[in-house]
Amino acid sequence: MASIEDSGLPLVFEVANPIDELPGGAPPGTDHTSIRTTVRALTGMQKEAVVALGPDGVAWRLVSDEGPYLNGTDLAPFPLAFFAAGMQFCFMSEVLRAAGRHDVTFESVVLDVDNRYSMEGSFLRGDARGGAFPPELTLSVVSDAAADRVAQVVAEAAARCPAQSLVREVLTNTFSYTVDGDPVEVDGLPRPVGPVATYREELFDGLRPVSEPSPPVIEKLKAAEVVEGVEGGAGSSLAAEQKRTLHVRSRGEWTGALRMRCDVHLLKPIGSSFRFRSDETPDRGGTGEAPPPLAYLTAGVGFCFMTQLGRYAHIVKRPLGSYAIVQDNTFDVAEAAPKPGPTETHVFVEAGPAGVAPDLVTVGERTCFLHAAMRTKVPGVIETRLNGEALPLA
Repeated sequence: MASIEDSGLPLVFEVANPIDELPGGAPPGTDHTSIRTTVRALTGMQKEAVVALGPDGVAWRLVSDEGPYLNGTDLAPFPLAFFAAGMQFCFMSEVLRAAGRHDVTFESVVLDVDNRYSMEGSFLRGDARGGAFPPELTLSVVSDAAADRVAQVVAEAAARCPAQSLVREVLTNTFSYTVDGDPVEVDGLPRPVGPVATYREELFDGLRPVSEPSPPVIEKLKAAEVVEGVEGGAGSSLAAEQKRTLHVRSRGEWTGALRMRCDVHLLKPIGSSFRFRSDETPDRGGTGEAPPPLAYLTAGVGFCFMTQLGRYAHIVKRPLGSYAIVQDNTFDVAEAAPKPGPTETHVFVEAGPAGVAPDLVTVGERTCFLHAAMRTKVPGVIETRLNGEALPLA
């Protein structure tokens, strides 16, 4: 398989190739913001994604990896880091856009978020299950505006934020499954209403960056310590029996216009820290210098699900020949309180010599932390501070 280190490419870049000319690259046409995230497995726990945002044909290529806890090479951010960054950027962007609508100005905007997840049960018995807890957000702003006006801005942003809608709604996500080119039924999971998407490996051939930004869009701040025989240490997340919690902490900052950055730290298990940068698309008031919030958010979901497929195949000793997904998301960003559409995930597997575990997709959905966040109500708990003082929301 290909690898991150052999590509010679930046960890993330805007794709110069016209997305409509790449096989399977364009998102489905809808009246909403439609996003197609195509993810393929690379070597080990590495993954590569192309996120196409429609209708303007903008696409970003991103890569993900896992740390020592999954015996990864730790060369790129872990999947939950992408989702944490997407949640950061999505909420901050809505705060900034709402402030513009209400003529409220800020000197600074800082957002601290704690995301926690759980994993419990046995992969061999078939009862392993991932879970998600309500995200805890602390928004700190400095402004001369009146407290009631700032509270109105934050409340409006929370209602409009697509990342918040993903965790406050109960979504019935859908799945299709193709093995060696043939469709396979998935027990216990609904199928997409429309046609099954097509996956073509050529999508990833010859991707060219528009440019290599400086500073980098994503960079590692601190590498994980490799520790054996301790909770959250090397290889611990590959155990067949699991009972643990995960903790991702992040801090985001507004850096001008609709540009933002955040630092994401994996506290449990023992992981690395990465810095992400984001900007909104031009149609939403940004310049498009970095991936928009929803690109990070949807990439995180795809990367996390792919990790569960690879981990389960490893544990039950049925290594896959190759595997990939095509994931479609829709967000009605024009609404005052948008409701996301269900995530449609189309899974494509080439069976290895040992064959494919028949419940691969079902276990993948059940153990994916982010699908757990979407199938339950875990609304974010938001605390706001204005000039250092607690501010009740309107």
